[in-house]
Amino acid sequence: MRIRFANLLLLLPTVLAGCAASGPFNLGTPIPAAAIHGSVYGGSAALAGAHIYMLEASTNGYGQQSTSLLQGTTTGSADGIGAYVLSDSSGNFSIPGGFNCNTNNQIYLYAAGGKAGANSTFNSGAGLLAAIGNCPPSTNANPPSYALNEVSTVAAAFAIAGFATDATHVSSTGSTLAITGIDNAFANAALLYDPISGITHETTPAGNGAVPYQTINTLANILAGCVDSAGPTTTACSALFANARSASGATPIDTATAAINIAHNPGSNVASLFKLAASNGPYGPYLGTQPNDFTLGINFTGGGLNGPYAAAIDAEGNAWFANMGNNTVTKLNPQGKPLSPSAGYANGTPIGPVGIAIDLQGDPWIVNAVTNSLTKYEPSGALLSPITGYSGGGLAVPQAIATDGLGNIWVANYFDSVSKFSTGGTPVTSGSAYMGGGVAGPVAIAVDASGGVWVANTKGSPSSISKLNSAGQAISPPTGFTGGGIKKPFSIAIDNTGSAWVANFANSSVSRLAPNGDPISPSTGYTGGGLSLPFAIAVDGGGNAWICNSGAYSVTELSPSGAPLSPATGFQGGLVNGPSSLALDGSGNVWIANSSDISVTEFIGASVPVVTPLATGVKYNLLGARP
Repeated sequence: MRIRFANLLLLLPTVLAGCAASGPFNLGTPIPAAAIHGSVYGGSAALAGAHIYMLEASTNGYGQQSTSLLQGTTTGSADGIGAYVLSDSSGNFSIPGGFNCNTNNQIYLYAAGGKAGANSTFNSGAGLLAAIGNCPPSTNANPPSYALNEVSTVAAAFAIAGFATDATHVSSTGSTLAITGIDNAFANAALLYDPISGITHETTPAGNGAVPYQTINTLANILAGCVDSAGPTTTACSALFANARSASGATPIDTATAAINIAHNPGSNVASLFKLAASNGPYGPYLGTQPNDFTLGINFTGGGLNGPYAAAIDAEGNAWFANMGNNTVTKLNPQGKPLSPSAGYANGTPIGPVGIAIDLQGDPWIVNAVTNSLTKYEPSGALLSPITGYSGGGLAVPQAIATDGLGNIWVANYFDSVSKFSTGGTPVTSGSAYMGGGVAGPVAIAVDASGGVWVANTKGSPSSISKLNSAGQAISPPTGFTGGGIKKPFSIAIDNTGSAWVANFANSSVSRLAPNGDPISPSTGYTGGGLSLPFAIAVDGGGNAWICNSGAYSVTELSPSGAPLSPATGFQGGLVNGPSSLALDGSGNVWIANSSDISVTEFIGASVPVVTPLATGVKYNLLGARP
């Protein structure tokens, strides 16, 4: 375990999965779109006769069919998916302009079937994607050109995985947060590859992110064998489809849906899938040895990142990090571009920043363990708290911070108490703060939708979880809740049922408690999936628990029932290094703070989108829910 300061007994993180409110979103007035053209290739061979659809992500709810934007009267061809144009013998296609699309909706290209190279058989198993994003207006002087190939398919499949059921069902609700989330998800595809050339990026366009290009090329080569074949009955396709099933076991009908399924299940059938990547595949450089998993982790630096220790996501999808290495705060936009200066936000001199939370106004709060204070910023990074921070209220080596649905700030103090502050920074608690209910050495805190305040206690034998009501009165017994395998709990998160998920450092397990504190997990806790000295936990919009492991430098995913969804060694993509915290965003991405270096890792499309920030989830009873 890493000790940051010799004069402190423990400096442990809290992890707050982002959660947010929903509401109606103005989708805008339909506008005439620009003409679009491009080329469709399978590997290095043109895909002739492919059906090219222009589809718009639905806003009628999750799991809904995408909307076809083209008209059969214009293109001359249509089927059950919608109208389409055909690629010519050289793989080129052109979509005439003038079709209507909403300015704020997300569109993508889907190429189905075609004849690859010298193959004379129409390959119905070939499916390729390209994420376009916002509707290109007809006022564009030059028609956009896009490359559809296996690289564009991998990039799109992973980026929009949180909203995609298959290649023709990409959708969200029409809430403001959902539209923001899917917008950011579509934009993330361009982090991975160049939409015009169809070639994988090695670094993100902003220049501060290392892209896992070898993994992307390997996945593209896995798809290429099927795309370049004579059809679904070939070994290349049948083997791919058998090993790229959905979580429910459904077999994909084409390579685009296969890629989406791999994005949903990046730890499944890795060895079998890797064998399908030819050693002389069309895309390179590629992986020379089998990977641990197929997560696509981008490693970001800049914006003052230095020993990032705690993470939080705001309503716009920006990622915030408290840096222990240089006592600053970093803000990255949803595509990982630094918004904070190169030295980070340092106003208010946060010292020992071990926790961060975003309040209902979007303002980040930082808990400072060394100075026994709280620092508050505006979303722009301007200081709102006094230069010395907010103090009083019984702060005593504060370790973690959370917000409730009324805007109050709750802080876990390692010296056996819980403090409460108003949204203006005024202490609500007295000098002694709240005690009772077994509070003893708390290092993590979370608030549920009913106003219950949960804290994870590291002192006492056995270790325990305490619960207080909104007035600070104990709900848990004097010894706290102790069942379900709890042992040295380091982090706590609340799901959509009001249950508390707990990361147990001492026995490398995860516990789950019902709202009344009764254990749901077994007496040994949930294990497996790479759990190794877990440091932090968060719950996504599907009720899955995500845990970062300090013992194995990996990330574990558990189903709502506690079953491992990650490999036995956890997910290890993206140069995860000393993970101390993680946060989930509204686009389905997992952000991991690498406290052992100057970077953070983002797993693209690995989780189910969740409401952000956490405070909004608390207020509207949307914790662990999709936006």
